[in-house]
Amino acid sequence: MGTNQTASIAATANDIRDIKPPVDIPNGWEWFWLTLGVLAVLAILFFAWRWWEKWRSQVPVVAPVPAHVRARQKLAEALALIAQPKSFCITVSDTIRLYLEERFNFRAPERTTEEFLYELQSTDLLEAEQKEKLGEFLECCDLVKFAKYEPGEPELLNLHSSAVRLVDETEPQPQPQPATSEAEQIMSHKS
Repeated sequence: MGTNQTASIAATANDIRDIKPPVDIPNGWEWFWLTLGVLAVLAILFFAWRWWEKWRSQVPVVAPVPAHVRARQKLAEALALIAQPKSFCITVSDTIRLYLEERFNFRAPERTTEEFLYELQSTDLLEAEQKEKLGEFLECCDLVKFAKYEPGEPELLNLHSSAVRLVDETEPQPQPQPATSEAEQIMSHKS
């Protein structure tokens, strides 16, 4: 054996490495199961969305209470405060101001009585007599609220009735329904 051969054997002996670990060979089943899982999640989300839409469409929509109905309710509740003139007048005047804001889209609660009445004069929201009565009503309420005036029960009832009258006079009138013939009514019930 020559030196070349001995050197080659010695170099090979020093160059021995460990066995490589096995290599994973991907198969098509992993992609199949992953795709199937994603599709299942998407199907669950789709059916949950459809159920939610169906449930939401079945929830009855509560119609808002009209401003004049709410005002009448608050004015009726204010009668419980008639023994306390200041609280009564605050409740009644605030109810009327809020009613006018909701009914006519007129900013009333944030203004002083003078500002409110001055701006109201330049509009055609109320008739001249209604504006005058409203001015008297608000001034009487202000006397009780700010000047410590103590009116009697008859005067408070008069204030209350003028507030109710204003609501009655300004509530929206229902639109007349077009007359339908008897034949149209029968046809609408059959369909």
